[in-house]
Amino acid sequence: MKRCSFLVLTALVIIIVAASGFAQDGRIVAPPSTLDRTPGRVHTPLLIYYPDGIQPANSPPPGAETPASIACIYGVVAPTSGCPMSGSLVPTGGAKAIAVVDYGLSTTMQSDFNAFNTQYGLPAQTVTVLCYPSPPCANNNGTGWDLETALDIEYAHAMAPHAQIIIASFTGDPIGDGAEAGAAAAVAAAGGGEVSNSWTYNGGENWCGSGNCELGYDGTFVKAGVVFFASAGDNGAQVNYPSVSPNVISAGGTHINRSGGNFTGTEACWGGSGGGISVYEPRPSYQTIVENIVHTWRGIPDLSADADPNTGVAVYSSTYCGGWCQVGGTSVSSPVLAGITNAVAGFKTSTNAELTKTYLEYTLPGIYHTDFFDVVTGSNGFSAVFGWDRCTGIGSPRKPYAGL
Repeated sequence: MKRCSFLVLTALVIIIVAASGFAQDGRIVAPPSTLDRTPGRVHTPLLIYYPDGIQPANSPPPGAETPASIACIYGVVAPTSGCPMSGSLVPTGGAKAIAVVDYGLSTTMQSDFNAFNTQYGLPAQTVTVLCYPSPPCANNNGTGWDLETALDIEYAHAMAPHAQIIIASFTGDPIGDGAEAGAAAAVAAAGGGEVSNSWTYNGGENWCGSGNCELGYDGTFVKAGVVFFASAGDNGAQVNYPSVSPNVISAGGTHINRSGGNFTGTEACWGGSGGGISVYEPRPSYQTIVENIVHTWRGIPDLSADADPNTGVAVYSSTYCGGWCQVGGTSVSSPVLAGITNAVAGFKTSTNAELTKTYLEYTLPGIYHTDFFDVVTGSNGFSAVFGWDRCTGIGSPRKPYAGL
């Protein structure tokens, strides 16, 4: 197996991302883990929104979505009018396990997780940590991967608070070090569940060299009783691995629409969301329904959730943010969708089984338009349109008890 090298950036500065520009009434920036785009290396599809003015890090940003508001928007809990950031119900479901795959580990991971749970009234839990290729886990303080790990465990737990959260930490490469396989094995041993991957290999589908070498890695994302998720990316209309693997649920990104602070019931495509059609991965059987769009190849994403940093989520990371900050990117949508699936959908035997059911719902208009929101506005280079598109897939969940 070819092993892709991974360079850890240790700069502690936050650099403004020119491509993302300035957000309205604030700015969007990226940590070093997102800025490294060297072909073949792993990066985090993670962005931070800093509102204008001084925002104390000892309290959640006032405009950030919360566990309760996200759960309200996506139908994980009984609806509260307007899905407010405070006042919506907190999820109470979840079972078995969810694993996240990340580089290294921060020295304050558990205490930060405790602070997040206390803030939002979520149950306490001791996170299970696995280090690959062997202990100890590398220290990721200040690299951006510390913020990524905080985001991943906090929002997987937020959607499914009674699932055991597992971190599979890699040192050089998530596949080559065995972290991906180890995450899946740990979830299977817990009785089943999900693996969330909030990372992509740089270089689109040429991440591992010329040709279709990625096909040889697809088997990594097959494990009985485990459903795999992966972020679609943060560079707009681009196909990224592992999100494009047919054995992974590709998580695209949306912008949450609010008016006067209240959720309007609608979302738009986030311009940074990865998406497109593979030139190497054959169309899986579950996408036959969208054959007229994807033709003979795999198309992504499959589902979407909040990812725009302007409507990002509140995350607690003392090593990177000094406390609270507002985070976006499809690094959000992957653990959110994994947590929702764990909490409300039962436990499927594979990603293929999960996506076969989901795309079946898509073929039934009465069910589809009840259980999902069809995103029809916005663009990532591909416009969101009625039905499946290369920005948000079939859309975002609304009644996941029925639709996922």
